[in-house]
Amino acid sequence: MTMEGSVEDAAFVMALRGLGVRDTDTLRAMERVPRARFAPREHRDLARRDVALPLACGQTMSAPTVVAAMLTALKVKPGARILEIGTGSGYVTALLIRLGAASILSVERYATLAEDAVSALDPEDRVIARVEVGDGLDPDVAGEGAFDRILVNGTLPAMPAHLDSLLAPGGRLVGALAQSGGARLVLADRGGEGAVVKNLGVQLRLAPLTPGRAFVL
Repeated sequence: MTMEGSVEDAAFVMALRGLGVRDTDTLRAMERVPRARFAPREHRDLARRDVALPLACGQTMSAPTVVAAMLTALKVKPGARILEIGTGSGYVTALLIRLGAASILSVERYATLAEDAVSALDPEDRVIARVEVGDGLDPDVAGEGAFDRILVNGTLPAMPAHLDSLLAPGGRLVGALAQSGGARLVLADRGGEGAVVKNLGVQLRLAPLTPGRAFVL
């Protein structure tokens, strides 16, 4: 990264602080991962602005403040095993690694996006993050394991019940639910005794998550 790029990334983080992002770990991760590297080439000049960007396959790269809100709520701890549903550009995947994830299973329904995301990740990040093409909402996609954190990168009308069973004790899921007034952040926490408690958080401008695997794109 050039000195100019480092200065611009620092200014980007300061702008996010001005927009209300306060979590130090999230801000530090967003300074270390250049959003422009994951943005489509024709929109890289907008990568340091708080706007959603169009991706291939009709998908969207969420605005930085939306990403920050979800990552702040997720509270990734060092060594966490994470399931990410909706890889998109791979930007959030890279941020999860900077936040301390030890292993990530990231599932993307579009092969085109999955390939682009893997290409954008650093070689060492590809050791930690396994990007698979499939339906992230399929109950069988995650196999037998339990996850410390689950991130659903999109808005759903209801959170699939099977995701609760994929949470390890003390685990947390973060996603968004469609409400009459717009999408809202949802948090699901599994206590030590196994009960899962769900709470709604702030409103988010987050694109819908489409179930199923795309076999054309």
